[in-house]
Amino acid sequence: MHDRDEFAYSSASRLLELMHTGQLTPTELLDATLERIDERNGELNAVVYLDAEGAQQRALASTERIAAGEPLGALEGLPMLLKDLFDFKPGWPATFGGVPALADRRPDLHCVFAERTERAGAVLVGKTNSPVMGMRGTCDNPLFGPARNPFDLTKNTGGSSGGSAAAVADGLVSIAEGTDAGGSIRIPAAWCGVYGIKPSFGRVPVRLRPNAFAGTYPFVAEGPITRTVSDAALALAVLSGYDSADPYSVSDSPDPRLGLSGDLSGIRIAYSPDFGVYPVDRRVAEVVERAVMRFGEAGATVEKVSIDLAYDHLELADLWCRMIAPLNIGTLEGLRAEGIDLLGEHRSSMPPEYVRRIEEGYRLSVHDLARDQIMRTAVNDAMQSVLDRYDFLVTPTLSAVQVDNADDGDTVGPAEVDGQRVERLIGWCMTYFVNFTGHPAASIPAGLIDDRLPVGMQIIGGRYDDVGVIRASHVFEQIQPWAHHYDLCRRR
Repeated sequence: MHDRDEFAYSSASRLLELMHTGQLTPTELLDATLERIDERNGELNAVVYLDAEGAQQRALASTERIAAGEPLGALEGLPMLLKDLFDFKPGWPATFGGVPALADRRPDLHCVFAERTERAGAVLVGKTNSPVMGMRGTCDNPLFGPARNPFDLTKNTGGSSGGSAAAVADGLVSIAEGTDAGGSIRIPAAWCGVYGIKPSFGRVPVRLRPNAFAGTYPFVAEGPITRTVSDAALALAVLSGYDSADPYSVSDSPDPRLGLSGDLSGIRIAYSPDFGVYPVDRRVAEVVERAVMRFGEAGATVEKVSIDLAYDHLELADLWCRMIAPLNIGTLEGLRAEGIDLLGEHRSSMPPEYVRRIEEGYRLSVHDLARDQIMRTAVNDAMQSVLDRYDFLVTPTLSAVQVDNADDGDTVGPAEVDGQRVERLIGWCMTYFVNFTGHPAASIPAGLIDDRLPVGMQIIGGRYDDVGVIRASHVFEQIQPWAHHYDLCRRR
């Protein structure tokens, strides 16, 4: 017999071992998962759609395959969660981040995450909370309300994959989906004390329609949110690889699990406490500086570097908001063609800041778009000048601590950090530069503020060096484990 709560904080690898060796059945694990979601999600608000019946059918099929000795998928029987944004499973709702007018919309589509994890035997249980159209670094919306941080329920999870990060940190599942166009995997990973990796652009396919080419402006990615680096490597191994529906997907995909061996001897790490432009909360800076220096214990050399991005943080945050607008406009126009006019008859239910930014996007000229690509090039050149000389660039993931949840469905980030004004949607997130460039990057738990609030450290690798980012993350996890932090959630 197993203690049900034992499963809550077991790694995916351990749960798969128990199931595949007959010590635990997928139906037993799913029952424990559904019970925990029922007990915990009411206060967490991480899971916004639950398909218990469908999950039970899939878990039973996995149980029968295991009992019959049939070949098993890499994720056979493992409960997982899908994000509720541009993420689809046929028959499931897709509200694009809690848009009230889309509450009953159920497109007959599969995103790559759903298709490939189910093909590998995973049991998708439901969908997780995210903000409207994913266009902010917090997680709140008018349909479902805010996702609450399992370390402190008065605080936000970060976004846009906030429900996924909260669910993983609170032991509802071991792996959940994240998507990332400006930091949406890494931001909530940082605030919820879990591990989130954004793969190199093209490594994990992204199916965008009606415009298959929209994912370059900025670079969009799908990836896993987990509690352990090894679970993230397992998920990436399943997700990676060519897909003809994504014109940018690459076929050369070395197994990310290769990063789970080896050390960092001779590796050179560049450390930037602020990217040269960010105001950073002193408490965050202190936690990350202590953490990054621990790489020296693994044989790496850590050097503080200066970076010249040519623009200040307010200009760069505005740049990201302009760049993400065309992707959103394509979605809005597609919905309008279906008869759903979100900026027309449903305008009052859309967040005011979202409406403002999208209306600015409609007014962009070709000259504006060209100017923005020149700004983006400057960021790429500055980052690449560091990565040409070092193996990794390490920074804080976020410059700010967790914000309080609002009660109006419109939680935003801080107005100021360290006494300086910041852009409230994304301007306190030190993540979106990597979506300008396409490099792989992960947020890894660096420590706690006041022994209670998680802080994330961002590890950026060279283009297509996803294996290297996994290796650096795995080595750090051995030096400074964080599994005990979840006791704060467990005891809540």
